[in-house]
Amino acid sequence: MAPMADVTDVAFRALVAARGAPNVFWTEFVSADGLYHTREIAKMPDAENPLMRDLLFDTSERPIVAQIFSSKPEMIAYATKLVAELGFDGVDINMGCPDRAIEKQGCGAAMIKNPKLAREILRAAQAASTLPVSVKTRVGYNKESLDEWLTALLEANPAAITLHLRTRKEMSLVPADWELMKKAVEIRDRVNPDVLLIGNGDVQDLADGRAKVAESGCDGAMLGRAMFGNPWVFSGLVRAGERGNKSESPAPISPSTGSNAQNEKDHFFENAAQSRNRPSASECAADKPSREIGAGVQPTQRDKLNALVELAHGFEKISPPKNFAILKKHIKAFVTGFDGAADLRARLMQAESAAELEKTILDAPVPRV
Repeated sequence: MAPMADVTDVAFRALVAARGAPNVFWTEFVSADGLYHTREIAKMPDAENPLMRDLLFDTSERPIVAQIFSSKPEMIAYATKLVAELGFDGVDINMGCPDRAIEKQGCGAAMIKNPKLAREILRAAQAASTLPVSVKTRVGYNKESLDEWLTALLEANPAAITLHLRTRKEMSLVPADWELMKKAVEIRDRVNPDVLLIGNGDVQDLADGRAKVAESGCDGAMLGRAMFGNPWVFSGLVRAGERGNKSESPAPISPSTGSNAQNEKDHFFENAAQSRNRPSASECAADKPSREIGAGVQPTQRDKLNALVELAHGFEKISPPKNFAILKKHIKAFVTGFDGAADLRARLMQAESAAELEKTILDAPVPRV
């Protein structure tokens, strides 16, 4: 599951976990500087801190990685220690976000232009805890620069690198170039073969991910926009000894309640690195994935609307509360593809609560197929 701001929060992850979880969950990205200043300078209680809200997770989401960003090694070290205390299974450094506000801080994709600082950032995170440290980035800034950029990251020995197969300049305006993953694998194998390489960009579903992994030779695929309106996207992945009944969405828990979970850690990065040459090296391995690939689920339109209602109620439980208007991007994704969808979408956009959204949906004449 790709980390996406105002999308992959605890409510949406719970929705996905109840229907078939990915091999690894990622949180939304969180400012390491913001965590330090709100907690240590402003002395904001964690229960009132919106940044700590973004680090809420449920045990059904394990293994789960917290994604953070900063251009200051000391801030990354602080946030990494906090993430470890909260019970996460790994920490990921965002070095690919193209948002200008993030780049003005020297963070996100701006890091591609400063390989030396990027290595310092990764090493600060590695020294701050025993958690696996990974990085998510792009293949270059204005143009592809894998030889320099990927080599610099590999020299810092992260547990894994997720490559969005577009440059910063390309944003998401052009197709992801999966041919570049073949070059990335060659560089990885030459410089540091122990590092996992995960591909990201235009992965449509599990079958597409498996095909891209088999073709490129990387270790896994990360799904992003394919999740919009489709929390069943991972339903073909079934863990051996799957925990519990997933028919009900788990309730969000305080991050601190996960702090005793050290013994449950999956060490997924280390295990995957050791088993790359085995068929089960990744969820998208060419022969036999680490979870059995099933037929998946074909939800009806009513199923999708029920999931949207469930998401809205879960969203309202997040504390401190988020602006209900954030759900509009989910409304657009879930309510589509049937007669009357445009009219229903327009009415749902006016909803200001989960109860109002649910009533509007229940009153709507929606086909069951």
